[in-house]
Amino acid sequence: MPIGPEMRRLRAEHAALSTLSRLLTDLVRAPKPPRPTELASVRGMLRDTLLRHLKCEDWILYPRLKASGDPEVVSLANEFVREMGHIADEFMRYDTAWTAERIAGDWPGFCGETTAVLDVLAMRIERENGELYPAAEKLDHVSPARLAPDRDFAARRSR
Repeated sequence: MPIGPEMRRLRAEHAALSTLSRLLTDLVRAPKPPRPTELASVRGMLRDTLLRHLKCEDWILYPRLKASGDPEVVSLANEFVREMGHIADEFMRYDTAWTAERIAGDWPGFCGETTAVLDVLAMRIERENGELYPAAEKLDHVSPARLAPDRDFAARRSR
């Protein structure tokens, strides 16, 4: 079964996650908190997109790579799981810990922790785009150019 459609979805989700991360970064750079509804909206979209993305990787991509029979690809998949398999749990801990009340009471603390979380996410996206996804696409003999993210994806999601 070709993995091309899943790869297009994963790359589109990376584009959406990058856009949402930039929006959240802009919010936490402000000296004072934005309206709680604005912050909750961006955080919610980021959380939902990230968790859906990680589930797709865990349920579709990693099992496919590990079953590929290619020792280098299996090793790379295991390395990514080992290094980054904790991201969903850490993100949920962060997201749950920072309630609206806590954010209002410790805006600088929230900003610092949010920046750290977004840095980890950006690193993961960069590594997946540069190492993991090309390995998956090579197995499938699918041209990476055909799998480029849909540039309008994030805009359509925000409507």
